[in-house]
Amino acid sequence: MDRVALITGASQGLGAVLAAFLGGQGYHLVITARRADGLKAETDRLAALGITVTALPGDVADPAHRAKLVEAARGLGRLDVLVNNASELGPTPMPNLVDFDLEALRRVLEVNLVAPIALVQAALPLLKDSGGLVINISSDAALGGYETWGGYGASKAALDLASKTLANELENDGVAVISVDPGDMRTEMARMAFSPEEMAERPLPDITLPFWAWALGQEPMSISGRRFQAQEDLWEAQS
Repeated sequence: MDRVALITGASQGLGAVLAAFLGGQGYHLVITARRADGLKAETDRLAALGITVTALPGDVADPAHRAKLVEAARGLGRLDVLVNNASELGPTPMPNLVDFDLEALRRVLEVNLVAPIALVQAALPLLKDSGGLVINISSDAALGGYETWGGYGASKAALDLASKTLANELENDGVAVISVDPGDMRTEMARMAFSPEEMAERPLPDITLPFWAWALGQEPMSISGRRFQAQEDLWEAQS
């Protein structure tokens, strides 16, 4: 049976790693990112896997773009995995929360919290039909209370709670929802927040592949409602 995954923020970093991993497992893909050039490069690379790749550049905060993504998945016949990976860091240098521009904060919340919930809402009929899995990408900033990370961390903390709530609400519909903290990685977003010396110590996103191989090999409802840490010895976050 053909399977289909929709991945946001898929032009680089973790999103690109997940697209290549799922494509290698035979999933047909709908991928999106804001940068059209980066998305095209990933599309060319993924096409070598012999799968169907639909690439739609755009902003997940745009309702019309979200509708196009879901329609593209519908055109492929189903949706088995939805990965909400696209994220907004906010202003850099990163301000203290008491100094955070409120319009910029609204943008962070719109991309990191509202858009993932909206994509679940829009894709819900397809996810119900396939018994699908929603993966919301979180961060250790959701728990840390780190100085200057308040806007981003608050959005990810809210996404964690939304993930757990959605998992409870959708249990009877057979739709699973998890949140995953991928851990520190060498990504473009991290380069906006950390020094070159700090970046040099961080692993590439590929370090998370053992976790993804395990998680995507599970029966989705058996892991629903849980929060995972992809680089920890114990993958499930301890409460």
